Amino acid sequence: MPTYDVLDAFRRDLERLTPAHRRAFRAAVANFVEDLRRRKGFRKGLRVKKMRGHGSIWELTWAPDGRATFSFGEEQQSGEVHVVWRRIGTHTIFGSP
Repeated sequence: MPTYDVLDAFRRDLERLTPAHRRAFRAAVANFVEDLRRRKGFRKGLRVKKMRGHGSIWELTWAPDGRATFSFGEEQQSGEVHVVWRRIGTHTIFGSP
């Protein structure tokens, strides 16, 4: 099972989302985790990709204007991917991902 941490900025952003947006994000994360477990890449609908100009930061699409940024951290459990959730919201989060 992949492990994860969240940055304080992510927590603050998450509190600002509507309940519907939080549900949409959780549904996307369920698919994201399933894809991580299978280790065969991410489904196209999640539009997971590295952010240009931001080194090791990645983005995930969870709604038409819903984005989350994350990075991969050091393994916390042997053989399991560790995700660090950084920001969540609209495209505006890309100014400080």
